[in-house]
Amino acid sequence: MMLCWSFKMNLIWFFLLLFLYLGVFSFGSSNDVSSRPAVVNIGAIFTFNSTIGKVAKLAIEEAVKDVNSNFSVLHGTKLAVKMRNSNCSGFDGMVQALQFMETDIVAIIGPQSSVVAHIISHVANELQVPLLSFAATDPTLSSLQFPFFVRTTRSDLYQMSAVAQIVDHYGWKEVIAIFIDDDYGRNGMSALDDKLAERRCRISYKLGIPPGPGATRGDIMDLLVKVAQLESRVIVLHVNPDSGLMILSVAHYLQMMGDGFVWIATDWLSSLLDSALPLPSETMDTLQGVLVLRQHTPDSDRKRAFFSKWNKLTGGSLGLHSYGLYAYDSVWLVAHALDAFFNQGGIISFSNDSRIKSVEKGGSLHLEAMSIFDDGPLLLKNVLQSTFLGLTGPIKFDSERSLVLPAYDIINVLGTGFRRIGYWCNYSGLSTVPPEMLYSKPPNRSSANQQLYSVIWPGETLSKPRGWVFPNNGKQLRIGVPIRVSYREFVSQVRGTDNMFKGFCIDVFMAAVNLLPYAVPYRFIPFGDGQKNPSYNELVYSIATGVLDAAVGDIAIVTNRTKIVDFSQPYAASGLVVVAPVKKLNSSAWAFLRPFTARMWVVTAASFLVIGIVVWILEHRINDEFRGPPKRQLITILWFSISTLFFAHRENTVSTLGRLVLIIWLFVVLIINSSYTASLTSILTVQHLSSPIKGIESLKNSDEPIGYQVGSFAEHYLSEELGISKSRLIALGTPQAYAQALQLGPKKAGGVAAVVDERPYVELFLSSQCKFRVVGQEFTKSGWGFAFPRDSPLAVDMSTALLQLSENGDLQRIYDKWLRQSSCTLESTELESDRLHLKSFWGLFLICGIACFIALFIYFLQILNKLCRADPTPCVSTSPGNSRSRRLRRFLSLIDEKKDHSNSGSKRKKIVRSLSDNDKDDKLGRNPKKKQTEMTNRSEINSNN
Repeated sequence: MMLCWSFKMNLIWFFLLLFLYLGVFSFGSSNDVSSRPAVVNIGAIFTFNSTIGKVAKLAIEEAVKDVNSNFSVLHGTKLAVKMRNSNCSGFDGMVQALQFMETDIVAIIGPQSSVVAHIISHVANELQVPLLSFAATDPTLSSLQFPFFVRTTRSDLYQMSAVAQIVDHYGWKEVIAIFIDDDYGRNGMSALDDKLAERRCRISYKLGIPPGPGATRGDIMDLLVKVAQLESRVIVLHVNPDSGLMILSVAHYLQMMGDGFVWIATDWLSSLLDSALPLPSETMDTLQGVLVLRQHTPDSDRKRAFFSKWNKLTGGSLGLHSYGLYAYDSVWLVAHALDAFFNQGGIISFSNDSRIKSVEKGGSLHLEAMSIFDDGPLLLKNVLQSTFLGLTGPIKFDSERSLVLPAYDIINVLGTGFRRIGYWCNYSGLSTVPPEMLYSKPPNRSSANQQLYSVIWPGETLSKPRGWVFPNNGKQLRIGVPIRVSYREFVSQVRGTDNMFKGFCIDVFMAAVNLLPYAVPYRFIPFGDGQKNPSYNELVYSIATGVLDAAVGDIAIVTNRTKIVDFSQPYAASGLVVVAPVKKLNSSAWAFLRPFTARMWVVTAASFLVIGIVVWILEHRINDEFRGPPKRQLITILWFSISTLFFAHRENTVSTLGRLVLIIWLFVVLIINSSYTASLTSILTVQHLSSPIKGIESLKNSDEPIGYQVGSFAEHYLSEELGISKSRLIALGTPQAYAQALQLGPKKAGGVAAVVDERPYVELFLSSQCKFRVVGQEFTKSGWGFAFPRDSPLAVDMSTALLQLSENGDLQRIYDKWLRQSSCTLESTELESDRLHLKSFWGLFLICGIACFIALFIYFLQILNKLCRADPTPCVSTSPGNSRSRRLRRFLSLIDEKKDHSNSGSKRKKIVRSLSDNDKDDKLGRNPKKKQTEMTNRSEINSNN
């Protein structure tokens, strides 16, 4: 009975649990099914019959088929796409977008046009429908203004970065921009302008083409005729395929696709080449040598499989370009975002907008049919957070809502096709290696790492075009030339003419122009009033303001001028020097005192005396030659110290400390003696000139007037850089004024202590004025060059020509022609060099003094030690009987006391030496007093012992 009851209860519990399990499972399943509809509608807006639209239409259809056939993406939910044709019209696009909003569309693929995207992005914002554009590249389509606009391709900001780097890579500074005059073209050119400016390049001329069919072949021809007359030969073409092909055709007709021209087309041309190749031969003839950018998509097995499938679908009649790949990936992006949307509990529901109802009152537009996608922000969030690998590579958005790892292929059109010459990526710039191989390495943007393969340029040449020519508009370069009043050898106006000049600078300029590989049309423009030298700063400023195109003359290259213009390579060395009057120094009876200053003489004499005293102290106790009566010892000190000057001292030093001091002192004497001999030799053999001004420092520290040349930068340098008061500066206009002011001197009115001017002028001045000389060193380093506007390509070519003149010797020959110096500057004279000062030898005296101090310190320590050992009780006793006078007398007596063992040993050595000498004399028979001497010496030895 109990067993039956237990069985019944277990059976009841089993059915109860089974019911609960099935109920819960059924509830969860019904909830998931209800949140995932069977079909999700998406829209697509683009131009069906355009180069991009033809490919995008088929790519979107195939993407929808592939998504629907893959159960793992939407788990049974199907995508349904509704396509609308915008006809590249902003109005048509807006109408089609509004019609989409009347249906349950959750996302829109497109539009392809930036113009249409600007318009319908406002609609997408209001109705919260994500807009995924695979072809709108306008960089101003900002996520801040249009939060529901998502760009699933590359922004033109990156494409223009690539163009700017190509321009900079080949060394071009200016480009001409031809663009379609709409949002796409204008904003693309604005981005290019910014990117070129970052590399100190610029757009010299912008040429807008009317959008649509408004531009005729005649209009294009008129515009290109203007382009042909401009200086730049680098042309960037940012248009649509129809107008682009017409422009290139007209350019070919006008022979603008030949040598010297550079054409850079953005990715509109690569899309055309990829989708329609092979093009007709007459069309390909107009494209030869053009550089083209194409959005880079990494190679992969999936991409190759899709290309194979594409060829089967189209039969080879329609190629697949990068925009078609991005359109395909855009559909997959929507699918992945929808899957995440449904997983997060998102529901596709729409609600009416009360604002639209209030606007609609009294009207017949039926705007109330449009509704807001309630969970549109959630779907947008999932779109931006989606990450997967598509046909175009990794699909992932960065913090600025742009696809990561932007890159472009750079291709060169030649023959019946094109050739890839390299890549550009935002990671490391230009390279010949695919970007995906560089991402694993550290970024390297050094100029040496920026490489491309060789290019076949327009005109079928491998030589890089110069990128500019002189404008073919009949205008000549306006070259300013200063009208000099002084030093006319450098530059002067030919009398009786308005624009003819001669001189050293003019000959150098014309010789350099003749070396250029092209003709330079120019005319000289006189600058100045002819009454005084003009201001060279104003001459340079006229170039910066566009009044002049260049300047030729003796123009110094200084910092404040290089900030506003570019200079050529210096063709003459220059720098500021000081010119002062000098007088000859003749030899006199006291010429031997001139090498040393008075202080040097005093210190040297005192050093001799100090060394004699120190050696005497160290040798007095143990060396008989330093003992004797006070008078004899004084004479010994003086004689010993003076004789060391000639290394002729007879006294032997016995103590180690004395020898150490003497060795160091003899080294000092050697240096002083050699320096004195060299200086005295120069004084007696070379004619010397003397000037109270020693250089710019002595001139700066004085308060005397200083002369400078009118118009020179010396005035600015002296007052601004050196801080010399302008009241001390006196303007001088001619070499005669120089000479007169220097002769008057600083004490008289109109006189100056010295003149500060550039070395070339000074050399020419001194060639005829022998009373003056350059004193001190050249205190600035600069040069003369020709001035050009900033970033002028002519400055680079002129610099190369000037280097050639220098290498082949023509520059020196021109210098000798105009600036040959007279014999005055060749006289064998030199300015008096500085006398030998104590500061040049204080190190030697310091070393010698330290050696003397250490030797005396050690010596007195030895005496004190001996004093303590001889009388230890007084040394430690503190009784009043041990007076200081007693210790001092004992100390002095020890210093004066003769060292016994040293004396007896010395005397014994002398006696032994005497005996040895007597033995030698005895052998020779020359010593009759031998016995008497032997007995006397032996008795002395015994007495000492």
